[in-house]
Amino acid sequence: MTAVPVPSYFVWLIFILPYIGTVVAPLTGKGRVRDALAVLFPLLSALFALDLLIPVVQGNTVSLVNSVIPASVPWIPELGISFGVLSDPYTVIIANLVAWISFLVMLYSVDYMKGDRGLTRYWFFMSFFIGSMQLIVLSNNLLGLFIGWEGVGLCSYALIGYYYHDETENWVGTPGSMALGEEQAYSPSHAGMKAFFMTRVGDLAMLAGILILFVFSGTFNYHDLATSTGWATALAASGLLVPVALLIFGGAIGKSAQFPLQEWLPDAMAGPAPVSALIHAATMVNAGVVLVARIGPIFYFALASNPALIQPFFMVVAWIGAFTAFMAATQAMVGFELKKLLAYSTVSQIGYMILALGLAGLSTNFAEGLSAGLFQLISHAIFKAALFLMAGFLIHLTGTKYINEMGGLKDKLKITFAVFLIAAAALSGIPPLSGFWSKDAILATAWGAGQYGLFIVGSATAGLTAFYAFRMLGLVFYGIRAKPGHEEVGHEPKEASPLSWVPYSVLGVGTVLIGILGFFNLGNFLQAAAITYIYSLFSGASFSSLAPTSSFNYVSSLITIGFIIVGLFFSVQLYVRRKVSPSRIVGESGVAHTLHTFLENRWYINAVYYKVFVNAPLRASYWAFDNLEIGGLERVNDGARALALWFSAGGNWFDRNVIDMISDGAARAGKRLSRAFRRLQTGVLEQYALVLAVGLIILLLLFLLLSGVHLLI
Repeated sequence: MTAVPVPSYFVWLIFILPYIGTVVAPLTGKGRVRDALAVLFPLLSALFALDLLIPVVQGNTVSLVNSVIPASVPWIPELGISFGVLSDPYTVIIANLVAWISFLVMLYSVDYMKGDRGLTRYWFFMSFFIGSMQLIVLSNNLLGLFIGWEGVGLCSYALIGYYYHDETENWVGTPGSMALGEEQAYSPSHAGMKAFFMTRVGDLAMLAGILILFVFSGTFNYHDLATSTGWATALAASGLLVPVALLIFGGAIGKSAQFPLQEWLPDAMAGPAPVSALIHAATMVNAGVVLVARIGPIFYFALASNPALIQPFFMVVAWIGAFTAFMAATQAMVGFELKKLLAYSTVSQIGYMILALGLAGLSTNFAEGLSAGLFQLISHAIFKAALFLMAGFLIHLTGTKYINEMGGLKDKLKITFAVFLIAAAALSGIPPLSGFWSKDAILATAWGAGQYGLFIVGSATAGLTAFYAFRMLGLVFYGIRAKPGHEEVGHEPKEASPLSWVPYSVLGVGTVLIGILGFFNLGNFLQAAAITYIYSLFSGASFSSLAPTSSFNYVSSLITIGFIIVGLFFSVQLYVRRKVSPSRIVGESGVAHTLHTFLENRWYINAVYYKVFVNAPLRASYWAFDNLEIGGLERVNDGARALALWFSAGGNWFDRNVIDMISDGAARAGKRLSRAFRRLQTGVLEQYALVLAVGLIILLLLFLLLSGVHLLI
């Protein structure tokens, strides 16, 4: 394996260029120049990422040569913190995935968002979103990752609530739908705020974990954490090792919408379709996967002599991923909002990735689970981006967001149907498409690690996935239109413009190509990338368990395919061939109806959250307002006001009747005295001389009198 020298600024520009686009595009005003620049900067970022990928694909590694910007620069010298970028194969692959899917989404947006009144704001936050996600991927330390982390959080809030005027047609959910007495439809601004607050819960946990880790290690740098492992021993001795790892994992639970913080993601569909594609395929939800891929190897190999100390963390990670995957898949089986169904699917598929990363620490070969998670991330990002872009076009075309109001589009939208079929089959895990290979890698890891409970949950979820994927396909493209869309004004449905169908067609082709590459040991290539990544962290270390495994596990694959066939069979019968009406099976009462309602209402988790975390605090605040504010503080204020008025009135009386009387009396007495003395002033000189003489005589007599008395004494 040869190290190919690459200028360090190539890596920096991957995330700097989108940030530049954030500033430049809005400054150009409105029109085609702004739109072209908004797409140009993500394209340039993707091209720089491609320059790094080519050596990796050729079986080499990238060696950064300091040029223009060093690979690492001082950041907070007082704490010994620097900021740098990563260029290992694992990171390069993820950076390219983010870059190229983001570019295709931005290209699709040119046509989809054309004429929108807030387009400048849209380009600003989309570009900032891409730059922040790349910062998460490329940063060589947890602090830099956290800055990008908060950047994507801010952008998700702004873009989910993009239609902040809250017109009814932009709401997610059906207005009037209730669960446990709680409204289940939300405006865009509400959905954006919900995403912001729910992800902040995980972010706070993550920040606490990072800071505790820094206190024990004195660094945020991945390489330093990996090579100086005294912090791991100290954390284990203090009983904080697993809690700190779980706190950091809390960030992934929030951003990647895993149980119990998954409820924001289905409602994030209030944003435009390209936003959904970016959030659900290339950026925000994958941020949590990147985080676990960063901390997982560090925590595991830092305790290589006794990995059992950290295995409870990986067990929790794996089961949270498996449970979330299963739960979200069941919810996707019954809904009718197209983008919302895809959101449930995203939650479920991200669960598979988290499951893989958890299995990495439970198996004998950490790289196997790590690469399986990467495989699923790549596969899912491509076909899910295609599905979301097609969903935006279909909703616009038909004038409805409900798949049961679509139908009959198969022969009229041949390109879209073909790509949708490929993406749905890949999502279902049907061989030989990409989804089959990535899920098989995960489930084979579970089987090989002896985690049969996790394997069964994952395999059963694959069957549920096949059911809901082809349910969507059947209701959208087969049958008869239930509600007219644009054709009601005399136009037949037709394909989207090339600016729309080319991006999702490219993604469809990418899904097929990855499936083909699965036959040519793509899994081994990704395992090699994962191994190289681990060794890039632990310089000079040697781990005997790290070796690519190429054996295909036929037992686990056949069991999973069996589940997929069952799910596919029932879905085709009910929604493609329409042999039986699903409403007859569900009925209006009984177990099937109760189960359907339970799943339709999101296991009532969302409703319970609103009752406990929203309505209960609101009721408490209303009670406090009525009883403390109005009944207590207001009465005290009223009493204090009355007392103040009484004192003021008493003071006024005292001022008028005492102070004023004394003041006026003194003034009158002074005036009279003044007048009396004034009469003495006659102006006659002889009188003044007489008074002076009399005064002198009186003074003389007094002097003599007093002197005589003194002498007698």
